[in-house]
Amino acid sequence: MTSSHTLPLPDGRRLTAETGSGGLRLSIDGRPLLSAACEPVEGGFVLAPDLVGERPAPLPVDAAWAAACWLFTGDPACRRLVWRGIEPDPASLRSGLLLADGGGGGISRRDAFWQLPGPWLRDPGTTGYPAIAREDGVHLHRPPKPAGELYRRFDPALGLWISLRSLDIDADLERFNRWQNNPRVLAFWQEGGDFLQHRAYLEGLAEDPHVLTLIGCFDDEPFAYFEAYWAKEDRIAPFCAPGDHDRGIHMLVGEEHHRGPHKVRSWLSALVHWMFLDDARTGRVVSEPRADNARMIGHMQSLGFLREWEFDFPHKRAALMTLDRRDFFDRCPGLSEPSTTAAAHENSYV
Repeated sequence: MTSSHTLPLPDGRRLTAETGSGGLRLSIDGRPLLSAACEPVEGGFVLAPDLVGERPAPLPVDAAWAAACWLFTGDPACRRLVWRGIEPDPASLRSGLLLADGGGGGISRRDAFWQLPGPWLRDPGTTGYPAIAREDGVHLHRPPKPAGELYRRFDPALGLWISLRSLDIDADLERFNRWQNNPRVLAFWQEGGDFLQHRAYLEGLAEDPHVLTLIGCFDDEPFAYFEAYWAKEDRIAPFCAPGDHDRGIHMLVGEEHHRGPHKVRSWLSALVHWMFLDDARTGRVVSEPRADNARMIGHMQSLGFLREWEFDFPHKRAALMTLDRRDFFDRCPGLSEPSTTAAAHENSYV
């Protein structure tokens, strides 16, 4: 019995998989990409594209990417794809999407796939920006801040798009003011005030090169406010010995109907994923929630953050939370989820 399932992609295309009798056929917007035998093995799948004659089957980069996207998104236990009888596209080898095995095949690894920026990263990112020391010889000049949508990914576990965009002061001031004056948010952020105070707060951050203000959206509905900062220029620096490109986050969920651990898992993994994609030199993401904010700390620990120690800011007792780049991509929490999809070959994303 053959079944057909579809996964929406951020650029508007649709990745379709047909499965059945040990085979996998993939297409994007009706354009065939791959037809292959697909058999489960410990830790992943063995894929053998259909042969034409005696020669190894050409494996175009878009076919290798589509297979990795489909199988790694849908099965958290899938860590590798073992390709047999292929002639890989050199672009797949240069990008790390495919690793040559020396025996006429190749391996696609989950931790490598999720570090590739497209199509989730919606702007070029900052990796190419040179490391230029400032006059003090310690800190770096930071790249210009991006505008518009920065990240988008369909979350099959929720059936929703999760996206991040830059904050627009004129468009977002009212919701920022409402969120900051919410008693639940106010208890931790302590940034209540009127429109003039909040405009001044946001304008100050807009002029600060080390902080980027973001709005999180589910299905394009704004629900959260985030601050992503370069840790070396932040007040947290003396407490975490940051690398030149380590980043930190401040987070609040403003809309009550988007609270809950399942939503946190989605948006926190997206936020961290974006920071690691935005600059491949970022080795850690750090955060300093209030030490008594047990709920947020628990959410962070469930995604792999470590609670290192506590320290004192003038306004709060903080817990240092850290997430290592390698640990994040080794686990891919929130990116590879058990859902009605590929590995089980029974149900569809949408």
